[in-house]
Amino acid sequence: MKLEKALEIVCLTDPGRRRSHNEDQVAGLAEIGLVLLADGMGGHNAGEVASGLAVNLIAEQVRAYLTDQSERLVFDKNFAATALLECIEAVNARIYADAQHDPHHAGMGTTLVAGWFFDNRLAVGHVGDSRLYRFRDGRVDRLTRDHSLLQMQLDSGLISPEQARQSSHRHVVTRAVGADPAVEPTITTHAVSVGDMYILCSDGLTDLVDDDEIAAILRVMRDNLTLAARQLIRMANDRGGNDNISVALVKVRGDFSTPRSLWARMLAILGRK
Repeated sequence: MKLEKALEIVCLTDPGRRRSHNEDQVAGLAEIGLVLLADGMGGHNAGEVASGLAVNLIAEQVRAYLTDQSERLVFDKNFAATALLECIEAVNARIYADAQHDPHHAGMGTTLVAGWFFDNRLAVGHVGDSRLYRFRDGRVDRLTRDHSLLQMQLDSGLISPEQARQSSHRHVVTRAVGADPAVEPTITTHAVSVGDMYILCSDGLTDLVDDDEIAAILRVMRDNLTLAARQLIRMANDRGGNDNISVALVKVRGDFSTPRSLWARMLAILGRK
C-alpha cells in the first residue's frame, strides 16, 4: 500500500491563550511518510524563524536524501535513522550559522521531533522537550525522553513526578537545534503495526494534559483524528493555554512495506518534483 494511503495524518497548531504569536511549526508529508514538529525560542520572532527553518529544511533534506542515497541505503533497515541523524545535524549547522550572522536572530533555537515512517517501521529523531507518543491497545507509551533540566532532575531522583508538575524549571531545555555549533539528537527505531496511532506534540500540550488524559481522548476519538486533535488543544486552552499548542496525529491504516518496485516509483515521483 502506498504511504499516503497507509498513513492518515492530521496536524493542528494554536497560539494558546497567553501568547500573541505562534512559534510552533508542524507538518505532515504522507507521500514520504514524514511528520515534523518544532517549538521555537528566541526574541524578535527568532523562535518562529528557527522552527520554520527546522521543519522546511528537514523536509528538503529528507527528499534529497531519498533521491541521492537510494542506491546505497534502499535495503538497509537503518537507513531512515541514519538519514534523520545527518539531516538534523545539517539543519542545526544552518540555523546556528544564521543566528551568528543576523543580530535579530541571535540566540535562536528550536526543539524538534521528527517521525519518519518507512517499510513498516518508524524512525524517530528528537532534540529538546517536544514529544512523540504511540497509542496501541488502548494505552499511550512515550517514545521520546525530554532533553530538559526537569528530566535530568527526575532521572537523578532529586524531585518526584508530583514535584515536577509544579517545578519552575519545566521549560529549561538542555539541547536545542541551532543553539550550539553541534547538536546531539536522540535517534530510535520502532516496529509499526496496523492500527497504531502516533502523537507528536509541543510542551504547550503536555504541560497541561497528562499522558493518561491523552490516552482517554484517543480511545474515544480514534476514528476522527481531526476531532481528537481539536479536543487535545481545547483541553490545554481550557486549563490556561500558557504556551503555543501543537499536535500531529498519525494513524496507521495499512501495511507500508516497501518492495523494490514501490521504492522505484517513489524515487521517480521525487525526481520529477
